Amino acid sequence: MFNKFEDYVRQPTCKQKLEIYSDGNNDYASVLLEHFNKDSLCYGQKIKSKDGVKIIPAIKRKVYGNPKYDEIDTNNNECFNSILRGKLRKLMRKSKCHAKAKYELNMALFFFQFYWNFMHELHKNVTPAILEKQSTKVWSWGNFLHAKLTFVN
Repeated sequence: MFNKFEDYVRQPTCKQKLEIYSDGNNDYASVLLEHFNKDSLCYGQKIKSKDGVKIIPAIKRKVYGNPKYDEIDTNNNECFNSILRGKLRKLMRKSKCHAKAKYELNMALFFFQFYWNFMHELHKNVTPAILEKQSTKVWSWGNFLHAKLTFVN
């Protein structure tokens, strides 16, 4: 998965660091070093835990670089994961239509990503793709289905 991530993210430098925040899973720390230089990372973790039923306040820790403690948060990630699970039934753990093949899941994610970035309006006539200057218009399914393909995987 990080191989794909590396394709979408500009290679960070010591001056333009890659900022990443995650939960307490320590696998991220080692995987990040396989793909990026430690000096170009600004990585923090927000670790949540419970004592029985009682939720203990989250612990924030700096892993690489010097992230600001108040910026170490996973709420956006958790919110987006919730949106994905709500929109793509293939991601539900207990669903009749769970993904049976990796290809099916990848295609479902591709369509959802396109929808979210190019069609989903954050504000009137503004999508994430327009904010990132990847598009100049809000796309419709008609635009998508009739677009001229420039490459095929």
